[in-house]
This record gives sequence, structure tokens and C-alpha cells, in this order.
Amino acid sequence: MATPLSATQGGTATASNVPVTAPDGSQPPRTASARAQLNQSIVQASLTVALNSANEPLSVVLKTALTGINEALKDDFGDNAIQNAVAQDNTPEGTASRIVALSTAFYDAFKQQHPGEDGGAVLDKFMATLKRGVDQGFKEARAVLDGLKVLHGDVASNIDKTYDLVQQGYADFAAAQRAQPASAAGSASNSAP
Repeated sequence: MATPLSATQGGTATASNVPVTAPDGSQPPRTASARAQLNQSIVQASLTVALNSANEPLSVVLKTALTGINEALKDDFGDNAIQNAVAQDNTPEGTASRIVALSTAFYDAFKQQHPGEDGGAVLDKFMATLKRGVDQGFKEARAVLDGLKVLHGDVASNIDKTYDLVQQGYADFAAAQRAQPASAAGSASNSAP
């Protein structure tokens, strides 16, 4: 049953109260009405996401960077290798920290995918894979934010700062891996579940 059209104070109808009718003027079956309500919910959710993206551009950077990393890791680990955290610190430092932590967490599994290969070569391959994914993700994030007309001022500088922090985090991770003695690196990967 369709709800009656209600008007706001300014005289415009609210979308949630617009009745759904078939082209011939009759009421459609319940499934068509449910589908219309679902479509309305999708549009409202999309608008919310668009508004949140404009308000929190670094969350877009995180999501697109992780999407790029997921894409780069897809061959070795399948779809959705990295999942986003729900509550986030969207500062450049917090965003970069999550990108580095979530992506480098796959290193032991990556090493297991390349048994018998030189450890330094595996690390180089892993870091190149992550960097390719991050570069793709940041490029896509910039394009999205540019399309939203918010890629300027603090937003642009925070994205650049986040990118630089991710690159530094990757360099620190690689240096720490190279500094581990061969026996400690081997026993660390053998003790992993």
C-alpha cells in the first residue's frame, strides 16, 4: 500500500513518502514497491558516501589505496586481501599507518608463495607489488577527489603527505626486514601459523 504524498513546510514532497504507482496508474505488486524503496535507499546511501568523501578525503585515499593493493595482491591471495577498518583516524599519519600495516602484514604469506627464492629478491618483489598498488590507489583517489572538486589546499597537501609517509613506512619496513639475520627471518616465517 502506497503512503500518501506528504509535503514539507516549503511545499515539496519528501522522497520517502512519494507513492509508487505503475505506468497505468494502478498500484504495482509489493515486489515493485520494495524494489523502488531499495533503489531510493541506494541513491540516499550514494549521496551520503559522496558527501562523506568530500568531508573526509583521506578516507577516499585509504580505500582506493587498499583497493589498489588488493588488486596487486589478487593473484597471490585472491579477492579482498585487505579489509578496511570501520572506525578510522583519517589524518595523514593515521591513514599512512593503516596502509603500511595492513599491506605489509602479508609479507610472511608472500614469502611462503615464493619458496626457494632469494630472500632479498622476494622482499624486492613484495615491495614493488605494494608500491604498484599504492601508486594506483593514490592516482584513483586523486581522480575521485578532483571530480568532487575538493583536490586543493589542505586536501591536496594531506594526500601528498600521506603518500610520502606510506613510502617512508615501506622503506622502514624493507630496511627492518633486511636487517634481520637470515636465521631469525627463517624461524619467524616457520613459526607463523
